[in-house]
Amino acid sequence: MSSEADGGVLRLGATWKPAGGCRFAVWAPKAERVEVHVVHPSDRLLAMEPLGGGYHALTADEVGPGTRYFYRLDGRVERPDPASHFQPDGVHGPSQVVDHCFAWTDQCWVGLPLAKYILYELHVGTFTEEGTFDAAIRQLDDLVDLGVTAIEIMPVAQFPGARNWGYDGVYLFAVQDSYGGPEGLKRLVDACHQRGLAVCLDVVYNHLGPEGNYLAEFGHYFTGRYRTPWGDALNFDDRWSDDVRRFFCENIAFWVREFHIDMLRLDAVHAIFDNSARQFLGEVAEAAHAEGERFGRRVYVAAETTKNDTRYVLPAELGGYGHDALWNFDFHYAIHALLTGERNGRYADFGRLADVAKAYREGFVLTGQYSHDRGRRHGVSSLGIPAGRFVVYNQNHDQVGNRLASERQSTLVPLEELKLAAGLLLLCPYLPLLFMGEEYGETAPFPYFVSHCDSALCRAVREGRQREFAAYNWRGEIPDPAAEATFRLAKLDRRLRREPRHGELLGLYRELIRLRKTIPALAQLNKEQMEVGTDETHDALYCRRWHEGSETCAIFHFGRQPATVSVPLPQGLWRVALQSSGSGGDRVIGSDGRIEWTTPASAFCLLERTATSS
Repeated sequence: MSSEADGGVLRLGATWKPAGGCRFAVWAPKAERVEVHVVHPSDRLLAMEPLGGGYHALTADEVGPGTRYFYRLDGRVERPDPASHFQPDGVHGPSQVVDHCFAWTDQCWVGLPLAKYILYELHVGTFTEEGTFDAAIRQLDDLVDLGVTAIEIMPVAQFPGARNWGYDGVYLFAVQDSYGGPEGLKRLVDACHQRGLAVCLDVVYNHLGPEGNYLAEFGHYFTGRYRTPWGDALNFDDRWSDDVRRFFCENIAFWVREFHIDMLRLDAVHAIFDNSARQFLGEVAEAAHAEGERFGRRVYVAAETTKNDTRYVLPAELGGYGHDALWNFDFHYAIHALLTGERNGRYADFGRLADVAKAYREGFVLTGQYSHDRGRRHGVSSLGIPAGRFVVYNQNHDQVGNRLASERQSTLVPLEELKLAAGLLLLCPYLPLLFMGEEYGETAPFPYFVSHCDSALCRAVREGRQREFAAYNWRGEIPDPAAEATFRLAKLDRRLRREPRHGELLGLYRELIRLRKTIPALAQLNKEQMEVGTDETHDALYCRRWHEGSETCAIFHFGRQPATVSVPLPQGLWRVALQSSGSGGDRVIGSDGRIEWTTPASAFCLLERTATSS
């Protein structure tokens, strides 16, 4: 199939060109006849031409930006465009033709090397009081001051209502209207690039939301071959799956081409079912990389999965999917279990100092041994995967929101342990991610929230959430996901930054990020130039890292009482670059091969070898 739309490639959706009108294209093999019903600014029907293979297309010279339309299927039913670029009236309303011309100012932006990424995850609706892209722009200078280098935006594909985490999206090409639509997202991305910030977008290809999901009326987007928590699985390997894959790969290219996105985070790829020889997940990576190369930009694909499977980041020639990065849940589990003492649900397999050491040294903690939580063996070794391929975190939307009361770490452990967690995250050799507000100890919970119109669907969400928490033995009622008050609970309170306790934590995060960027041994993400060890007697872990002439040693003490920790350290002079307790900065100590380091409870320090030691 070919058209004038883009170098002979037929793009799905409504593609408007100033010189060539609007080209409509839809995959609807379940319909013999498809018409475009223009409902604004006039009311008329336009017949589409069948192209074969279930595709229908039409070029309408008189249709321009702002036109609202439905597709009429066999004269019976009208539905929004599956590849709609904007749904100004929500998931049940008409689609709108979009002019994607935008006054970009990022022509010199080529992206950041992956090793430079320090990610900051945010939810547009709760990141600011207004809950819009434009309001988020006003907070970017604070993020630059903090030192992060990339924002990760939770999903923005059109979902029902105005309140949602974003994982109920049903129009994957349409930017949520209540956030500011496509123009708002472009303004945010452009503003980020002006400030040297990369943009990662969370996309969901493992399921679609239940409300407003009309894809099955158009084509064979789903298969009964597999069952998921959301019903039939998306069809990536059954009959007609070539065209389903094309739909999703086109979506990947769309975000890169029209919105200049730098990284795509694929949500819960373990819930994508595909037994074909050429995996869909590999095609997704190829599509993103090819579109990035087309525009001369670095574009990355990152997979989120609980499987502890290294194939996602292995190259295709080694049987992998060619992704650039992989979310590592075990890093969070290991640190959280040790700091909080929680041992329920997923935390049942963690809680030892050795787990944190293994997460630091290798990446995955569960590498094939028996998992008490799963009742079977889990994972493979990640020792051979480069450090710069792992994204790690102390908390994110899942780990906060998927708790009964949706508590943040700041309400579960005292300040000194928050500092300890910050040091563990930002002094590690992996790609760190912060969850919005973490840097100053935000106390607002982040509960799950929706705004479905169907009361039965809201009831099902409430009951489903309650069942999810059964394995954790948490008692109490969850905040009602459908209540606006639950959404309001999640709004950040930046006034906390001015309070002493929160300001102290913010200052520590800034300094940790500064040191991570400026000390070569920390900036170089490398497992091979690293030594990790423990002093089990005193609940301490140390991590020595080096690169060329730079060398550091971080000492982390998890004990609840002061202790003197024995740490092997190469001979020479070492400067105390940072202490979480705030004392002893820039003090120089000598080592004859081992030091006895006296540390407060729940504290860390960073030592840097001085130039005079060499």
